[in-house]
Order: sequence, then C-alpha cells, then structure tokens
Amino acid sequence: MADIYLFSDEAGCFTFNREPNVSRYFIICTVTVTSLDMALAITKFRHELIREHQPVKDYFHATTEEAFVRHRVYEEMLKHDFKFQVTICEKSKAMPQVTASKARFYQYPWYFHFKHAIAPHLKQDDRLVVTAASIGTKKERLTYTTALEDVVRQSAREVPWIVDFRPCQADPMLQVADYCAWAVQRKIERNDSSAYDQIKCRKTYEYDLWQKGTKHYY
Repeated sequence: MADIYLFSDEAGCFTFNREPNVSRYFIICTVTVTSLDMALAITKFRHELIREHQPVKDYFHATTEEAFVRHRVYEEMLKHDFKFQVTICEKSKAMPQVTASKARFYQYPWYFHFKHAIAPHLKQDDRLVVTAASIGTKKERLTYTTALEDVVRQSAREVPWIVDFRPCQADPMLQVADYCAWAVQRKIERNDSSAYDQIKCRKTYEYDLWQKGTKHYY
C-alpha cells in the first residue's frame, strides 16, 4: 500500500471579462509526492534563509517573494522528489453554463485534471490525501470542498481518499504548489518562462482544456 499526497493551488481569478488586472487564464496545478520529507526540508530551508538575514516573509509565496529568494526556493525544490501537473483554461472560451457560478467553473477543469492527470496513476491499494489551498469566503470554501470531493469520488473510485482545504501558509507543500502554479502563469500570461524552465523537468502533465476552441464568450 502506498500513500499518495496531492497538493493543489490555482492561479488566476474567477472574473470573466477583459478588464485590467483580470487574468486571461485559470490554472489548476497539483504537486504529487509519496513522502512528506520535502515539507520538512522546505521548512528547514526557510530557517536557513532566516539565518542568512534574507528578507523572508511569513511563508513562501511566489507572487510577493523577492526575485533572488524565489530563485533559491526553486533550486531547493529541485533537490527533492516531486512531480507537478497542470491544466490551463482560457476563461473567455468557457461556455456560459460553465461560468454560471464560481463553484461550477472550479469543478469543471478539476474534473478533467483529476481524471487524466491523477486517476490513471492510482493503484487500487493506494491511499490518497488531497490537500487544496483555501480560496474564497468561508461559505464559498464549503462549496469548493464539496465540488472537489465530488470530483475525487467520481475518479478515484475504489482508492481510499480524503480531501482537506488549508490556507497556503499552513503547509509547506501547498507553497510548493503555489510556486509551480506561479511559474506556469508567468509563462502563459507574461511570456516569461524563466521560472517554468527551472522546474519543467518535473512536469508530468500539461493540458490546455479549451485549446481547440475558437469561440470566445467575452
């Protein structure tokens, strides 16, 4: 029996228009490991940076990190055994029924991501723990939890599983997922692949969900 740990984070927003500071894409990124040793290593690494008097914040968060600290975090990540998977959604191509609610839009790409990126690699005697970064209000989080549990229930089938939502600062592995999601987002939103190029060797799945679509709804 193998324990599979999946940590997820999203990049992009739930706003569906072309206003300034609105993301073009919504990205689901998952990190999978079979051991939690990396979480301890990331915590130790943060303390190393503190001893070096580096400008370390309360937790690792790629968007707000100093560039040289962020680069070193990626270097530290690559010392450890992890894989990441990503599903990309160009939001303007989502049909109106998909964007009718945040929860509906959240569940739709998650279903395809889990079905194709995660489920095929699960064995019947595996045990799966899914830890997702918290998003939205307390009421919305309950909806997202229900949506994600429904996705896992449909795809994991006979594999024992549990879904947990936590703030990113609560788990170092959620911070690893954040760094992976940020790297992909920079590549597709800003045409900056520097961070992505550092970690792409650990990518096992990348899919643009509506790549073949030609109709934009806004």
